[in-house]
Formats: sequence, C-alpha cells, structure tokens
Amino acid sequence: MTAVETQTRRRGNPTWEIAHLFPTQGEWTDEEYLALNSNHLIEFSDGFLEVLPMPTEQHQLIVAFLYEMVKAFVVPRKLGKVLFAPLRVRLWKSKFREPDVVFLLAEHADRRGNKYWRGADLVMEVVSEDDPDRDLVSKRAEYARAGISEYWIVDPRDQTVTVLSLNSETGEYSLAGRYASGEAARSVLLDGFSVDVREAFSQN
Repeated sequence: MTAVETQTRRRGNPTWEIAHLFPTQGEWTDEEYLALNSNHLIEFSDGFLEVLPMPTEQHQLIVAFLYEMVKAFVVPRKLGKVLFAPLRVRLWKSKFREPDVVFLLAEHADRRGNKYWRGADLVMEVVSEDDPDRDLVSKRAEYARAGISEYWIVDPRDQTVTVLSLNSETGEYSLAGRYASGEAARSVLLDGFSVDVREAFSQN
C-alpha cells in the first residue's frame, strides 16, 4: 500500500474518493442538484448546496398542523394541491427551496412536476432557531422575486404568524397582517381560510 493510500484509508478521514465524485461548492448545476438522492433537506442556491438542520419535534408538529389546515380547506373546494417539505420548489434557474408547506392553485397544475414544482402560489415557513434571518429576510426576498403570491412566516419564538401578500406593482411583499395568540391569521389568496394562532403553537 502506498503512502497516499495509507493516508486516504486512515480511520476518521473523509472518504475522499467519494467526495471527489461530486462538484465543489459553487460549481453545482441544476441537473447535478436534482440528481441527488438523499434523506437530508438540501436547498440549492447559485451553485451552492445548503444542507438544512434536522427539524425539531415542535417544528414538525406545527408544520403538520398547518398542512392539515390548508388541506382541509382546499381539497373539498378543489382549489389546488398542498404538500410539505421535503419537496423541491424551483424559484428560478439555480435557485431551489423546500418550503415547510407549499400550495399551488388548480389552474397552475401544469407547474407541478414529480421531481420539483416550478414556483408556488402560497408558501409557509416555520422559523428555524438556528438561522431566523433565513426565513425572515432571505426567503422573503426570494419568494417575492419568484412571484409567489403569499408568504406566511410562522415564528415559534414569539408565537406570531405574519402573512405577507405580493404587491404586483412593486414586486415586493406587503404586510397583510401580523397575528398573535388569541387571533386568527387570515389568508388573502384563499378567501375564507384562517388559522387559530394559539392552536398552531399548542400542538403536542
């Protein structure tokens, strides 16, 4: 065994032979990203992979509640399709996100694909403790740029739900409402749909 082989096979070292089969950060293409087969939540931004942290139980309970609420509203009315992460949503070339809850109107069914959806009409994100600005700032700008009509920011830290509605003239989100415990967060896109904020944060 050569000195190089000894170094690469030393216990505790990365498996470099496998690592080198993949592009380096900043050089990934859409096709290479879509070919990934992983049980990790991985988003894609301009050639870079972003591996998301494992969700907490609280996070998942809130997501499950929101998904069930949207589903119960849209399915009987045949308004469209709602799903939850992990599901890739292409915002534009080289930009893929995996919203916690994602909805497409029935008239946009042609934008659904088995590997990913092309955009969305409504997305919901439960703010992550590790990087709140990701949901509060970065994704707010990205979802607006992608033309997503409505964005819900569900923040367990202060137990509020912020509903943002896309302004077609400015291309930016306007505040439709910021709701706290004891109030019902209301959708602009889905007329008549609302969520009890206290109930959303009391899942156990």
